[in-house]
Amino acid sequence: MEDFEKKLSIADSMETEERPNENCSSSSSSSSSSSKDNKILDLLRRFLDIQERRAQAYAKLKKGFSDYMVSGGELAYQQLCSEITVEFNDCSKQVLEMESLFLNPDYCRADLVQLLRAVQTQEKEKLHLTAKIQVLKKAGRPSERLVNHENCKFKKPMEHECVHLHEITEAAGTEEAEADAAYDNALNEAIRGVQDAVTTINEHLEEVRYEIEALEAQ
Repeated sequence: MEDFEKKLSIADSMETEERPNENCSSSSSSSSSSSKDNKILDLLRRFLDIQERRAQAYAKLKKGFSDYMVSGGELAYQQLCSEITVEFNDCSKQVLEMESLFLNPDYCRADLVQLLRAVQTQEKEKLHLTAKIQVLKKAGRPSERLVNHENCKFKKPMEHECVHLHEITEAAGTEEAEADAAYDNALNEAIRGVQDAVTTINEHLEEVRYEIEALEAQ
C-alpha cells in the first residue's frame, strides 16, 4: 500500500511556487478601460479552460485506475500518474501567473486573486483525497484482502500447512469488524470530502462566469 501511495503523491506537487505578493496600488495607465476589461476577460476565460483541463485529467486518472484494478498493469498506471502530475503542475503554474497579473497595478483585482486562490485550495484538497480513495480501494477492506501464502509449508503439490489458519474467536471477529468499520469510515469520509470540494469549486466557477458576463455586458 505504501508503494502504491507514492505513485499517487501527486497532490503534494501542486502550488510549489511562491505566491505573488497581494499588495497592489492603482496607477495611471495609457490603456483604455475597454482594453483592460478585454484583458481581464481573456484571463478569466483562460482560467475556465484550465479548469476544463483539470476535469479531463481527473477523468483520465479515474479510467486509468479502473483499468489498473482490472489488469494490474503497474507500469502503465505509474506512467499515467506521471503524466497527470505534469498536467496538474502546469495548470497550477498558469493560475499562479494569472494571480500575478491580476495584482499588477494595471488591473489591481485582488478580488479575482482571492477567487482563483480559493479554487486552487479546493483543487489541491480534491486531488489529495482522490489519491487517498484510490489507495484505499487498491488495499481493499481488511476482511476481504487476499492472503499471501509464500510463507506456508507445502507437503504435497496440492496440500500445504497454512500459517494463516487460526481459531475464529469472538475477539478476532470483533477486531476484524472494527478494522472494516475504520476502513469504511475513512473511505466514506474521503468520498464526501471530494464531493464537498467539487461543490465549492463549482460555486467559485459560477462567480467567475458572473464576472465574465458582467464584463461582456459593459
